[in-house]
Amino acid sequence: MKTLNKIPTGKIERASKLLSTGAKVGVNYLKYYGTKITGSDEEARNTLDRDNAADIYDSLKEMKGSALKVAQMLSMEKNILPAAYVEQFSLAQFQVPPLSAPLVSKIFRNEFGKNPKELFDTFESEATRAASIGQVHKATKDGRELAVKIQYPGVSDSISSDLAMVKPIAMRMFKLNGKDSDPYFKEVEQKLLEETDYELELAQSREIRERCRNLPNLQFPNYYPEYSSARIITMDWMHGKHLSEFCAENKDERTANKVGQALWDFYMFQIHELRKVHADPHPGNFLVSPDEQLIAIDFGCMKAIPEDFYTPYFELASRENLNNPDIFENKLLELEILRLEDNAADRQFFGDIFHELLMLFTTPFQYEFFDFSNPKFFSEIADLGQKYADLSKMKGRNMNRGSRHFIYMNRTFFGLFNLMHAIGATNISIDNYKNYLGQEKDCGKIS
Repeated sequence: MKTLNKIPTGKIERASKLLSTGAKVGVNYLKYYGTKITGSDEEARNTLDRDNAADIYDSLKEMKGSALKVAQMLSMEKNILPAAYVEQFSLAQFQVPPLSAPLVSKIFRNEFGKNPKELFDTFESEATRAASIGQVHKATKDGRELAVKIQYPGVSDSISSDLAMVKPIAMRMFKLNGKDSDPYFKEVEQKLLEETDYELELAQSREIRERCRNLPNLQFPNYYPEYSSARIITMDWMHGKHLSEFCAENKDERTANKVGQALWDFYMFQIHELRKVHADPHPGNFLVSPDEQLIAIDFGCMKAIPEDFYTPYFELASRENLNNPDIFENKLLELEILRLEDNAADRQFFGDIFHELLMLFTTPFQYEFFDFSNPKFFSEIADLGQKYADLSKMKGRNMNRGSRHFIYMNRTFFGLFNLMHAIGATNISIDNYKNYLGQEKDCGKIS
């Protein structure tokens, strides 16, 4: 794979890159209209999607940063994008051109005043993995194998301008109204800024490692502040398969359930005990060790869950509350899905939508054990998403509904459900995490 000696960081430079991509997309549409005349519409549409997805991804992977991070986030939304886009954008998790060795050395000199081979006993100049915000190199020091994550130059400086360019597309895709959409984009911007703060990520990583250490079948790397900075994080090199590779290769149901239970307990424990959660559940952030332990390796995106959101959010997981009209309406008001100024028609409209959505999405919580491998649950989610994407009655309504905290909480659960399905977990104890509640208080806290 080719390496990059430079990343476009200026607003004009990055906008120009997107404009050139837009021109390619325009050519693809011209070819699409020509193909429709001589061939089938479905074949022409599939070709258009493949060509557009490839051209857009080729542009984003050279821009890196938040533009590529948005593609990575969208790759997890299998029910929103055509399959061609999901397939291409999912490459943002693993297949991105890395920085060249001279540029890596320059970053180290800026951060530590030394080249990497002066800091470590050995340092592999070729990155083992390159993603949206940073890339990882293997190193050794005093007999320890280390993973050194290096942030791309200019990533944090381009976040605001990148989101400004992406905003019109997102507003059309999710049917948002401009005047009320700012809190949602501010939430995304704040989280992306946090992901570029490696000192914050180091603190979060060490805290989660300490507070979740009693959970079974779960491992974390050690972290090394002396070899870390605002743009570099050094941790143990963890041996294992990336979760996507494990999912593709594993055929043993017992192993799938062991790994799936560890993942489920990890998320439920964070949410209900710590009131914060690793809000980036894609397969690139997890490994499976040779002895079938789940390894969590990236904590740049953590979402704190305020109590005034946590309480009504999980009270609506109860069928009793969902089916009580007064309680249900009050919870929707608390969660900012309904508004006091809504007329009766809007209250009925949005109440019906969210009742149907919540009845489906909270299904796993109605069981003592749940089979995440069953495709029926996921096909119903896809069907429901398509139903509301095509609903003509949405037109003219203000779709800016719900607290800003929904963005990362819903992303967490969608991602978690998809990972559990990919793992093929068939027999997951939904409340198993409760066996470990309270134990973390005796473990100390690193902040």
